[in-house]
Amino acid sequence: MDFLLSEEHQMAQKMVRDFAQKEVYPTIKEWDRKQEMNPAVLPRMAELGILGINIPVRYGGQGFDYITLGLVCEELERVDTTLRVVMSVHMGLNSMALLQWGTEVQKQKFLVPQARGEKYAAFCLTEPGAGSDVVSMQASAKRRGDVYVLNGEKMWISLATKAHHFLVVAKTDPAAGHRGLTAFIVTRDMPGLTTGDIHGKLGVRAGSTGWVAMNDVEVPVENRLGEEGEGFYIAMSCLDNGRYTVAAGATGLIRACLEDSIKYAHSRSTFGKEIGKHQLVQQKIAYMQQWYDAAKLLVLKAGWMKNVGQRNTRETSLAKWYATDHSVKAALEAVQIHGAYGFSDEYDVERYLRNSKGAVIYEGTSEIHQLMQAEYALGYRVDRPLRCELPAYDAAYWQAAPSTVAA
Repeated sequence: MDFLLSEEHQMAQKMVRDFAQKEVYPTIKEWDRKQEMNPAVLPRMAELGILGINIPVRYGGQGFDYITLGLVCEELERVDTTLRVVMSVHMGLNSMALLQWGTEVQKQKFLVPQARGEKYAAFCLTEPGAGSDVVSMQASAKRRGDVYVLNGEKMWISLATKAHHFLVVAKTDPAAGHRGLTAFIVTRDMPGLTTGDIHGKLGVRAGSTGWVAMNDVEVPVENRLGEEGEGFYIAMSCLDNGRYTVAAGATGLIRACLEDSIKYAHSRSTFGKEIGKHQLVQQKIAYMQQWYDAAKLLVLKAGWMKNVGQRNTRETSLAKWYATDHSVKAALEAVQIHGAYGFSDEYDVERYLRNSKGAVIYEGTSEIHQLMQAEYALGYRVDRPLRCELPAYDAAYWQAAPSTVAA
C-alpha cells in the first residue's frame, strides 16, 4: 500500500478544497440558520464533475479512483457536513450501486445522467419504524405483470425533495426474512410518489433531509436492480460504499476541529500567554491530531482495498465507527478550547458539534459497528461472496472514452 498521493489525487483534492472554501464557506452559516440547502450547491458540484468523481468516463464520470472519492469527502466535510452528505447519498449509496449491480441498460439510463450531475439520486432504506432492523421494514412491492406496485414510507432520506432518482428497497416476500427484500430504481415522475422536507434537526441543517411516500407507485420490471430477493445484499453493499464516504467525511470534520482549535489557541491569551502554551489545551490538541491521523489511515486502507477489488466490509465499518465517534470527541474538545465563544455560532466549532452527532447514528449506529467488529474478531461473522462485487479500479477502463471500450 502506497501512502503517497498521486498528482491526480492532489489535483482533485485541491479543486474540491477550493470550491468548498471559496464558494460554500462564506455563506454556510446563513444557510445553516435558515435550515435550507443553498440551491447553487448541487448545480455547481455537477458543473465541477464532483457528482461523478469516481465513475468511469464511459458512464459520464471523471474516472478517478476510490481513494479520490475519500479525499473529496474529507475536503467537503472540512467546510460543512451537508456537502459530504450529498456524496454519501448520490454517489456512495446510489451511483456506486448502479455501477456494481446495474445492467448496461440501467447504467446508460440512470447512471450516466447522475454522473454528469444532470440528475440527483437518493437512497431509501430507513422507515419510520425500521432503521438498524432492516428486515422490519413495512414498504411492500407486489408484482403485477410487467410492473411492481410499491407502497410505504421512507424516512430520514437525504435529498428527498431534490433527487430525481431513488434507489428503494421494499419487501416482495414478507415471509422470507432478509431474502424477501428487493431493490428498485424509482423516478420522481412516477404517479403516487410524494416527498417532503424535515426541519428542526440538531445538525446538517443546510442540507436536505426528508421523507418519501409511495402510494401504488407502478415501477417497471426493468427498473428492478438485481434479482428479486437480492435487496438486502444490495442494500448492505450500498452501505459499504456509503460508510466509506461517511468515514472520510468524519475525518475531515476532525481536521476542521483540529485546525480551528490550533488557530484559536494561537490567538487567544490567558494568564499572560496564549492558551496553546497551557498543557491541558495541548493535551486536547494532541488527542485531535492522534484521532485525525488514525482515522485518515483507516479510510486510506478501505479506499485502497476498494481500488484493488478486495472485500472491505469489516475495514469500512471500522473506519466509519472510529472516525465518526472521534469526530464527536474532537468537536467537544474544540468547543471546550473555544470556551464561551464555542457555545455560540460566532465560531464554526458550534456547528461542527451539532453536525458530528448525526454520523454516529446514520448508516449503522456506533453500537451496530461495535457489534460487527466483535463478531468479526470472534469469527461469528464471515463475508460471503456477492453475485456482483464492486469492480476494482482499472485506470485504463475508468478513464477510457465510451467508443474505445468494449461493452
